[in-house]
Parts: sequence; structure tokens; C-alpha cells
Amino acid sequence: MTIADFTFYLFALSVIAGGLFTVTSKNPVHSVLWLILAFLSSAGLFVLLGAEFVAMLMVIVYVGAVAVLFLFVVMMLDVDFAELKAEMAKYVPLGGLIGVVLLMQLTLAFGSWTYSDGVEGRLGSPVPAMDEAHNTQALGQIVYDDFFLAFQLSGLILLVAMVGAIVLTLRHRVDVKRQDIVAQMMRDPAKAMELKDVKPGQGL
Repeated sequence: MTIADFTFYLFALSVIAGGLFTVTSKNPVHSVLWLILAFLSSAGLFVLLGAEFVAMLMVIVYVGAVAVLFLFVVMMLDVDFAELKAEMAKYVPLGGLIGVVLLMQLTLAFGSWTYSDGVEGRLGSPVPAMDEAHNTQALGQIVYDDFFLAFQLSGLILLVAMVGAIVLTLRHRVDVKRQDIVAQMMRDPAKAMELKDVKPGQGL
């Protein structure tokens, strides 16, 4: 067994263990930590495949942003997880049925999986060649040259989705005092301040 094989099995077992303990862990904070382990192990598998860019995306986006956000939300919100688990127990049969259906669909999909003709030749001689441009540079050329319009449209769709989520969750409460920048800029200093002539020894 070579070092690459040993590393592959190590990362693969880490991904499986992290995903399993993410679902079965009783402490939500521990679940998020196991999820981070699964993400890091997946990034290691992508490095072994030669996809360094995807591996860095896994670390930066999922571990550095999504998982940390989950961790902060779980630690800051006072959620009664015992009550949630009690309500979730009612939907276990339905969830199990959906899981079995999805497993059957995945089995049918991977059971009929076949490779296209000439896949070994394409893997052996990538375009462009590795000595001309590495995979991250080649991916950037494809995204920003060939599919530039699709890339910009996807970014616009994500921006609209983010703005829509903010608008839907924004609630104006009358009992909350908010800062009014325009009113602060337009205020009259003569009316905003009042000078008091305090005599010595008397106080305010």
C-alpha cells in the first residue's frame, strides 16, 4: 500500500465517520464540529484527485463560512433541542420511507453508471496540457471566458435571492429605537445643544 492509498483510506474513513457522528451526535455543537471534520476530509480527497481549487473552496466556503456560521448560531440561540427531538420523533417513519426511496434511486443510478468512450484518453491528456496551465488557471479561463455570461447571471440570481431573504425576514418594530442618519445630519446645533451655567458648589 502506497502513501497515496493510505491517505485516501484515511480521508475516506474520516468523511464517513464525520457524517455519521454529525447525524447521531446528541450535542449540536459536537455535530457542527464533526461536520467540519467531514468537510476537511472531503477537501483532502479533492487534493488527492488533483482538484486543488475545489479543495480550497471546501475549506474557505464551507469550513470558514458555513460551518462557523452554524456553530455560532447553535451556540448563541437558546433552542430547546429536547422539545425539537420530541416533535421530530413523530416524523421518523415518514423520514425513513423517504430515505429508503432515495437510497433505491441512488442504487439504480449508480448501478447503470457507464463511462463514455475514450474517457481514459481524455484523462491522460487534459486540455490544456498540465505544463501549459494548471487546473485552477484552466478553470478560470473556462469560467471567465467561455461561460462569462452564465457566471454573471448566476451571481445576479444569488444577489436577488439574498436581497429577497433579507426583505422577507425584515420586521419593523415600533418599540425599537433605530438610528436615523438623515435626521442626525440635518439637525440644528442650536436646538440640539443647551448650555447650562452651573455655579460653583451647586451642581446640576
